[in-house]
Amino acid sequence: MAMLNTKLVETLIQVIQTLSLEERFLFEEKLFLETSEISTKEIMDLARSGSSFDFLDREPDIYSIEDGYPI
Repeated sequence: MAMLNTKLVETLIQVIQTLSLEERFLFEEKLFLETSEISTKEIMDLARSGSSFDFLDREPDIYSIEDGYPI
């Protein structure tokens, strides 16, 4: 059985509690998310900065608010 390093864990918790919300979010993201996968935000940024969807700006508006039915 491995020896627990309780003091280290308590110190880490104290440090984490001093982080801002943004820093905590980043910490949780690094700790819990698979970093080899692209995040949704990264995909959105890529789509926004690229030109792949520029053609949609030239498409006519064929639908109106009256089309379809409310969900």
